[in-house]
Amino acid sequence: MDVVMNLLFTHPIGILSLFTILFMIGMAIYLVSWFKRKMDKPEE
Repeated sequence: MDVVMNLLFTHPIGILSLFTILFMIGMAIYLVSWFKRKMDKPEE
């Protein structure tokens, strides 16, 4: 496990992978909140 964490936080491809994972989680949270707002609002 130590080797995996070392690769994730020190090598450029690991940092890019970490950024991608965090970006996808953030985008999912944004889209869920946006869809909930759109479903709660009556049709315009």
